[in-house]
Amino acid sequence: MDNKIKISYNEEYWFISAFINTNFIEREQIAKKIEKIVNTRISNITEKDAWLKELADSLMKMANNISLSCNWVDYIPIFPFYHENTDQFYDVLGYFEFHVEYYKHKPEKKKTIEPNLIQQIPHIILTELKSKVKFMKDEVLMDLESPIYIFATSKETDPSGIEWNQKQIENYKKDLSYWTVLYSGQWEDYSPTLYDARIRDNLSNRLSELHFINRNSAFVYMAKENYENFFEPYMKPYVVNPAAQIRTIIFSFREINNSLDILFLNTYSEGRIDTKKLEEKINNLRFLRGIIQNALSVIYNELDYNRRQHYTSVLRHLIKKFDMNNIKERMNQKFDLLYNMMNEIHQKRVQEDQEETEKALNILNFLLGAGILADLVGLLMIALNLSENDFSAIMLNSFVAIVISSVLFIAVFYYIFIKLKVKREKVKKTVDGVVLNKNKNMIVLVKRRFPPFQNFYALPGGYIQKGEAIENALKREIKEETNLEISIIEKIGYYDDPNRDPRGKVHSTAFLCEITSSEKDLKGKSDALSAEFISINQLNKISLAFDHKKILQDANLIKKNSLLD
Repeated sequence: MDNKIKISYNEEYWFISAFINTNFIEREQIAKKIEKIVNTRISNITEKDAWLKELADSLMKMANNISLSCNWVDYIPIFPFYHENTDQFYDVLGYFEFHVEYYKHKPEKKKTIEPNLIQQIPHIILTELKSKVKFMKDEVLMDLESPIYIFATSKETDPSGIEWNQKQIENYKKDLSYWTVLYSGQWEDYSPTLYDARIRDNLSNRLSELHFINRNSAFVYMAKENYENFFEPYMKPYVVNPAAQIRTIIFSFREINNSLDILFLNTYSEGRIDTKKLEEKINNLRFLRGIIQNALSVIYNELDYNRRQHYTSVLRHLIKKFDMNNIKERMNQKFDLLYNMMNEIHQKRVQEDQEETEKALNILNFLLGAGILADLVGLLMIALNLSENDFSAIMLNSFVAIVISSVLFIAVFYYIFIKLKVKREKVKKTVDGVVLNKNKNMIVLVKRRFPPFQNFYALPGGYIQKGEAIENALKREIKEETNLEISIIEKIGYYDDPNRDPRGKVHSTAFLCEITSSEKDLKGKSDALSAEFISINQLNKISLAFDHKKILQDANLIKKNSLLD
């Protein structure tokens, strides 16, 4: 039989991923608004809210002795997301963090809290938020399809002082398993294999601690001294926060997936689709996917270079536990499906436009072939030579001439309109410069003043003017945006992905450059809101505009990661 252990509750964190629209409400305001909804519902909990009658009294006591605060945490502060289902725009991705503590002023009472009680109030709150937040969709889009994430902690056990090697974890696996998966019951007839599964992934590398992180809840035990010394400076940023961040990434992927599904259905249900508008929407979603992948690249960079073995093991576990790569792959498949569909629509549209052009030509051929133009000239001459007294004849012939002229004019106008309509979009040419400082350890990035990618970092560059040599265009643009003079070292590549620029077909040639003027001259000008030197080691942590990350990868300044690229 398993040994018995009493684990004492200490405090917990709840997380709810969300998009917010800061054009409607400030971050602090939405956090306080959500906090008020939650606290109001908790204050109105009754015995009827308990799942089991025998738990009602304990639930009421917990609700009457809860300390709860809510804060908004930015994860990606610039995230322009139009939600196809709600027709709402949001500009920030992050999560609500609730700091929760029962019996804060009666610490001895914490020992009475069992795991099956911890899940009940978050469940009640989730139901309440579903009913309230639907009226706040212009302000916030919350992840209310998933359970509220619970991260519970403990710093006391009875017996105490246990060295948590694998044997001891096995000895106490039944009681431990109730804490490692908080959204569950505590039933005596659970299969032993269930307990084995729940205690399998202890991520702690210390014998005085236990760290279990799952999809909807997590549990950390630390010996009291360790907890007081290391929870805030280490566990919070390196274990607790990453769980919330990865869950937020999964939420954003899911919502992008949902928007792709809606676009897919609308493409088939709306008849003649505005392909340009559809392409803009898809490109916007691709742009958001790129922003998320930039955030992920920071995580993968930590996996590659961070020397904290425990931290990197937590990150790997989270990526695997949340099945991140499969979710991303399914999303990529939907993008491919939509683009294939859009190409089919485009080909069909081209065929329809060609048929319309042929109709216009047939009308012209009919008019000209039937000799109507010659008759028109004759009618006009007759009209001009008629006797002044024969007013009726003049009016009749003039009317016929006007009608025929109008038909001819409409036919010509229709032909010109169709030709303009099917005219292919002209490709615009640009240049981009990867400008190294003299020590070759930093590059120049500008912050864009105007859309698209407003306020994003980008490589300096711009459009090539008519008749301008490409090298001269590069030097001119870099001088205009950064106030620096440069020389070209080598060409990096030519970039013509049709989706690289949301403004249309814009092809760019990128060059590796070095500064020939003083580095002190660096100053953001023209289209650049600012210009600054960025360490090459920091490039993976920055969200870049367009396909500039790929350019830096091709220049061997950013390491390519097969999981992302």
